[in-house]
Amino acid sequence: MAATARVIDIHVVADSTGDTGTRVARATQAQFPGHDVRVVRHPRLHTPQGVDDVVAQLRTDPAAAVVFCTVVDDALRSRVLDACAALDVPCADLLAPAIDAFTARTGAQPARVVQPVGLAADYFDRIHAMEFAVANDDGHLTDGLDEAQVVLVGASRTGKTPLSMYLGYLGYPTANIPLVPGVAPPRELFEVERWKVVGLTIDPERLLEIRRRRVHAMGAAGLSGYADLARIHDELDEVSRLQRRLGCPVLDTTALALEEAAGRVVELVAARRRALAPDADPGTTDRATADPAATDHEEEP
Repeated sequence: MAATARVIDIHVVADSTGDTGTRVARATQAQFPGHDVRVVRHPRLHTPQGVDDVVAQLRTDPAAAVVFCTVVDDALRSRVLDACAALDVPCADLLAPAIDAFTARTGAQPARVVQPVGLAADYFDRIHAMEFAVANDDGHLTDGLDEAQVVLVGASRTGKTPLSMYLGYLGYPTANIPLVPGVAPPRELFEVERWKVVGLTIDPERLLEIRRRRVHAMGAAGLSGYADLARIHDELDEVSRLQRRLGCPVLDTTALALEEAAGRVVELVAARRRALAPDADPGTTDRATADPAATDHEEEP
């Protein structure tokens, strides 16, 4: 089936982390492979104003929006449902059928409060992934890239380390490798499965700002070229050529929050795995249906 031209935004509206809604969104997306889907998470909504801010986003393009709601507070939940009805945005109230079924069986009424649900089933996998990210940071390949589920490559200070650590927290063993002009990348980078590799880039002026702060903090006056705009342009051009040699998609991190960047990386890797290695174990990247934050603890306080 050919992909549709319009991107469908699944807005996950939650008064906790939004993990449950995002899992269902990913599972739903998997049933419509011909559609380009973006999952937009709106977590920890506890006030009418928070809901209204989400509604304002929906109003910008309601024809491309779907809402998955896991809000347990009755008043806020009704506000979400009413707004969706007014905008003609399809809305799935995900928790209501489950809560109603349990109420029908027990006669008990739900507490309607956000509650922790205990230790995630994949807790120890995530601990291992975090340890992997630390051990394989900044080109120090302690464990080798075969064990990685994600490999990030990019110039210095493009966000590789914090993104690696966050992906590790989410359960994805991630290695990151700096691409340095004039220095050959490690041989393993050209041998790893292509679908694992994602390039990072950033706006040159933003990178200049970050590096100047870094140089100032280090008191490293001898690194002036590291924070020179003309040299940064040249460096990013060379890094871009290396990324093209690797055949990897490139994510611009300039305006992305860490959580959004992580979600984009997971989506890219999952899509490329399906395209390049369809017989691979789905668990390698589709952890909990490729959810970038699938940690089995929806109702965290």
